[in-house]
Amino acid sequence: MVARSAIPGFGLAVARLFTIQAAWTYERMLGIGFGFVAEPMLRSLRKNGDTPAFRGAVARQSRFFNAHPYFASLAVGAAVRAELDGVPAEKIERLRSALAGPLGSLGDRLIWAGWLPACAAIGLLLVALSAGPWAVAAFLVLYNVTHVWLRVWGLRAGWRSGVRVAGALAAPGLQRALEIVAPIAALLVGGALVSVLAWIPVRSRWETFAGAGAALVFAAAVRAIQPRATGMVVAGGVLAAVLVLGVLW
Repeated sequence: MVARSAIPGFGLAVARLFTIQAAWTYERMLGIGFGFVAEPMLRSLRKNGDTPAFRGAVARQSRFFNAHPYFASLAVGAAVRAELDGVPAEKIERLRSALAGPLGSLGDRLIWAGWLPACAAIGLLLVALSAGPWAVAAFLVLYNVTHVWLRVWGLRAGWRSGVRVAGALAAPGLQRALEIVAPIAALLVGGALVSVLAWIPVRSRWETFAGAGAALVFAAAVRAIQPRATGMVVAGGVLAAVLVLGVLW
């Protein structure tokens, strides 16, 4: 057992969280990055002279893991805590597997479907208000401060909770954020759309509506050919549309 207030290798682990996707593979997904982040926190095993335990723990943490990259830190903290507390390997494996799905869903709902569109909409609103470069700066600050905070919070919360990390997912603040982020994002995106269309010069508004119509037609076509709409198919369709419009324009 180690003191819960002390997170070994915390600074290095936080820095490595930003590279958790650098070694992404179809075989292990985030697994290699997961182990890379966990390694500094597990070094106390090696310092205590238990090198086989250290190597086993790092190898275990480098196995398959798939979740949202911003919330993976919660699983890292919990799994490392379990390793240092001497929890059996089988239970640690089950912990990692059980966290993957909820953390992936949580990140998709909170970030990709909520916070990212909201930040983009705020940037567009500021563009329409002639904020210039400040619009870009506002987007970058709002989005990046939030995701950095989530990574650090996740690592600390996972470390504090260990195998009881499910309680961190039920935190009132997190649940409240899930409730309000989607409606707020929808409101902001709607406002941004109206503001940007009003901001565009009159002579080019019909071009804008034509572009929006073309985007809707393309989205409908992609929807119609699912599940054959692979990344290559979509990318090819976009490239073909750009080339055709370029020639016709």
